[in-house]
Amino acid sequence: MDPKLRRMASSFVALLLLLEGGMFSSFPPPSEPLDKVFQYIDLHQDEFVQTLKEWVAIESDSVQPVPHFRQELFRMMAAAAHKLQRLGAGVDCVHLGSQQLPGGQSLPIPPIVLAHLGNDPKKPTVCFYGHLDVQPAQQDDGWLTDPYTLTEVDGKLYGRGATDNKGPVLAWINAVSTFRALEQDLPVNIKFILEGMEEAGSVALEELIRKEKDRFFSSVDYIVISDNLWLSKRKPALTYGTRGNSYFVVEVKCRDQDFHSGTFGGILNEPMADLVALLGSLVDSSGHILIPGIYDQVAPITEEEKRMYEAIDLDLEQYRKTSQVEQFLFDTKEEILMHLWRYPSLSIHGIEGAYDEPGIKTVIPGRVTGKFSIRLVPHMNVSVVEKQVKQHLEDVFSKRNSSNQMAISMVVGVQPWSNISDTQYLAAKRAIGTVFGTEPDMIQDGSSIPIAKIFQDIIQKSVMMLPLGAVDDGEHSQNEKIDRWNYIEGSKLFAAFFVEMAKLH
Repeated sequence: MDPKLRRMASSFVALLLLLEGGMFSSFPPPSEPLDKVFQYIDLHQDEFVQTLKEWVAIESDSVQPVPHFRQELFRMMAAAAHKLQRLGAGVDCVHLGSQQLPGGQSLPIPPIVLAHLGNDPKKPTVCFYGHLDVQPAQQDDGWLTDPYTLTEVDGKLYGRGATDNKGPVLAWINAVSTFRALEQDLPVNIKFILEGMEEAGSVALEELIRKEKDRFFSSVDYIVISDNLWLSKRKPALTYGTRGNSYFVVEVKCRDQDFHSGTFGGILNEPMADLVALLGSLVDSSGHILIPGIYDQVAPITEEEKRMYEAIDLDLEQYRKTSQVEQFLFDTKEEILMHLWRYPSLSIHGIEGAYDEPGIKTVIPGRVTGKFSIRLVPHMNVSVVEKQVKQHLEDVFSKRNSSNQMAISMVVGVQPWSNISDTQYLAAKRAIGTVFGTEPDMIQDGSSIPIAKIFQDIIQKSVMMLPLGAVDDGEHSQNEKIDRWNYIEGSKLFAAFFVEMAKLH
């Protein structure tokens, strides 16, 4: 059979098995080699938690462009490289030059770690992508503990980066190290690509992937990403799609200097009033986006897709309480999921230039900048959305007859991603059954993970998202955590996944 047809047939079979469950609905106990792996992981879980604690203690914040955090990022990447070298991996730290910042400042970009273990041509090669940078965190922002001191409370491991993404990266390493410690042959060839700038837009990553397409990635068969969450606290999930993102900034300017409201109030077009009108024209109180034509490209929802939403295990009332929300915009599980995954949404994020400190200040900002983004779904196109947004805001602004200047720019443009008809999804489903004794929820993610689309477009290899974290982990938020159970069972999951991939390849 032609190799291309063989791959298509394999993918079709995998899709049918994933959607039907059927013959894999009962899960046998782990094989003897896996049983030993699981026992080792249980016995050494405190060591694995200690390593996570050491990694969380490194303040690898990539968002704030200051020398201290950049030094911490370099320290974080060096620690990861050293960890992999101790496992016997071949490691290459690729330096990527400097990041140019506004105002002429530049900072060095932390290296990307490329590593490999094994090159047996009879085995599949699985590449794991992860990032080791984190969002900003300060205890006085509302953290109950020091964000850079991993603190365990009732089985929950609190700390910045615990779930996003240091915990999942270490879980993969834990799985590899367990096979090594037991002197068991790794079922698959393993590769790693670890970066330190994901939270800042993965600076220089796409360029590196293009350069390494025919070298480091030439032998890769499958790519796994574990950088998102389950839909529940206890039931595992497989993610087969993410929304894209178009992020906009709109500036309204009268002059660079602020005004006194007693001296100038009432005699000029105030930039803040213009900006509030612009932002208020984007979305209504029901969440419907008001930009003309924005829904024209949205793919229709099929009956088969609706049935998949119906099958997902989601306690809507518990989800509402966990989210600390009084009421959602929609009343049913299916409507909630479709508006999270399959319809676009528009969110207003903030305003620069306005007075936001405690107390009173009677100032008229001379220049303000609003920030908002649109989450994109199939088959929306970033460039089309950009034109629609700019045209809409220009029309609204012109009707105000303001003497101020307005400028709009799209600073991030990420296409949506999806993939389900794939052999490694079947392997992951089997592995989840072995470790957790249940079928996974087949879910999408309302957020954007640009690297998935980049890998799929450039490397043109199978990409899968295999999350470990629970729905209440609070990634990017105060009191981020990963449950010890998720971290340790997740390490077992990756080990079982290696075994299942070897069987199916």
